[in-house]
Amino acid sequence: MIVTNHSTITEFFVLGLSADPKIQVLYFVLFLGIYCLTATGNLMMMLMIRSHPHLHTPMYFFLSHLSLIDLCFSSVIVPKLLENLLSQRKTISVKGCLAQVFFVLFTGGTEACLLSVMAYDRYAAICNPLLYAQVMSKHLCVQLVCSSWALSFLDALINTILAMKIDFCDTYVIPHYSCELPSVFLLSCSDISTNLIVMFCSMVPHALTTSLSVLFSYVRIIFTILNITSTSGRSKAFSTCSSHLTAVIFFYGSAFLRYVLPTSGSPLELIFSVQYSVITPMLNPLIYSLKNKEVKAALRRTFKKHLQCYQG
Repeated sequence: MIVTNHSTITEFFVLGLSADPKIQVLYFVLFLGIYCLTATGNLMMMLMIRSHPHLHTPMYFFLSHLSLIDLCFSSVIVPKLLENLLSQRKTISVKGCLAQVFFVLFTGGTEACLLSVMAYDRYAAICNPLLYAQVMSKHLCVQLVCSSWALSFLDALINTILAMKIDFCDTYVIPHYSCELPSVFLLSCSDISTNLIVMFCSMVPHALTTSLSVLFSYVRIIFTILNITSTSGRSKAFSTCSSHLTAVIFFYGSAFLRYVLPTSGSPLELIFSVQYSVITPMLNPLIYSLKNKEVKAALRRTFKKHLQCYQG
């Protein structure tokens, strides 16, 4: 096989989700609808939290950042996917591919951190309600959010810089609909042992720390809820974390299965990838609005206010 230095390669071919033109049109309509719902839902969530003072609490501060990262995460993947679904020549430039790798790592890593931070927030609210305001101070909340963004940025930057040094083979077809680090590694004709070691040393601790912190928080939450004597008290305590728990299951479950399975472009792998990178960002605003009484009340007030302005 001919080995071509990556500096002479200008683009990769992307296999996408289907080779059937009719199916591609259906996928385009489907993913365009999903992206519109994602953008609308997350923008509304951010604007609603900002415009309602009673939602200026730690939980909704974290939720506003989750909505922002969901919007960014989806915007990294879906626009290029939509373009390729309607294109005869399904390609992505090398620079564009590496940029997508960086932003997938950055946004995905930040989302994992934010979900773990939100789990800690629910732990503090349910297990230490009397000390909640003191524990979850504004200063600590800002520090936790900034640390989430910064740590993920550093992870993404290190791995992307190393990926830029890879030499690619003359057959450079990505068996996927987007550029992710495992897919890029498949195209390499050079030694990627350093890349794999760095990826392992940066992402595995990141994933373990965030997932274990979520697990620890919910173990403590469950024990606390079980010790509540009244049924109404248990129901109220569980309702405060049910939305977050649903979001955690969707994201961590599909992301874990995506990266545990060998990168081959198999239908199952693509389904898990679509789930965590496209579907979950759309579902999060729905999950938090449908399962949260405060959010539903704020939505009703917002719609009522705008309806009155329109009628007036």
